Amino acid sequence: MTPIAVLDPDDPRVAAFRDVKERDLTGRQGLFVAEGEVVLRVLASGTSLCAPAAVLIAEKRLEGLKEVLGRLPADVPVHVAPQAVLNAVAGIDLHRGILALGRKPNPVEPGALLDRLPERAVIVMACGIGNHDNMGGLFRNAAAFGAGAVLLDRTCCDPFYRKSIRVSVGAVLRTPMATGLEAGSMIDLLQDRGFEVLALTPSADQALAELQPAPRTAILLGSEGPGLSQEIIARCRPIGIRMAGGFDSLNVAATSAVALHHITTAKSAEG
Repeated sequence: MTPIAVLDPDDPRVAAFRDVKERDLTGRQGLFVAEGEVVLRVLASGTSLCAPAAVLIAEKRLEGLKEVLGRLPADVPVHVAPQAVLNAVAGIDLHRGILALGRKPNPVEPGALLDRLPERAVIVMACGIGNHDNMGGLFRNAAAFGAGAVLLDRTCCDPFYRKSIRVSVGAVLRTPMATGLEAGSMIDLLQDRGFEVLALTPSADQALAELQPAPRTAILLGSEGPGLSQEIIARCRPIGIRMAGGFDSLNVAATSAVALHHITTAKSAEG
């Protein structure tokens, strides 16, 4: 790894890192920008499903990152800049001093993704998640509790948005996923492959705490506020998390953590 010095914010070699906040909103044609040491370590590891393309770091971070930078493929350029130049390139103050450019994995056909899972598996399925913090939280929880995959309908935001990746502590980069799907079709695919689909909704009669999960279980989560439609809930097994004092519901990311913990630790209905 030979660092490439960058002293000019207009250096064409770091053009892909320019104005990261604005370009996050328009997409990068199969590429994404991630930030921070934790995410860089995931991208450079054997667990990532995404390939690193380039790195841009502050001079002050180079010495402490030599080990992780040394794990990158030899053809991945590592650009090093003074903090002020790095900030000017990014268009924001990057106190962490680390940006990485990566390539998204090739799209996966959802049926093929499900067919690769073992007989006992847990899936996270989401509809209408538009908040990038919540999206990152879903992926972090899915990874933490060993979910086999995450399925996202076409109304969900991009999980490769920089903030989603950061909140997920890199889990977006290493979690098998299928995106851009239709909710009803996702339910059909899961049920055809023996998954019991649990629709998390505050209006459910059955409490999560009473559930004996099936060997193959999918938890279906909707957006904050509207939640899941009655049509979708009717096609699944409605499950709720009981609240104290008449409180309505949890944040969707918190809901996913509670549900995943119960499903992965409770005794299965089949023993």
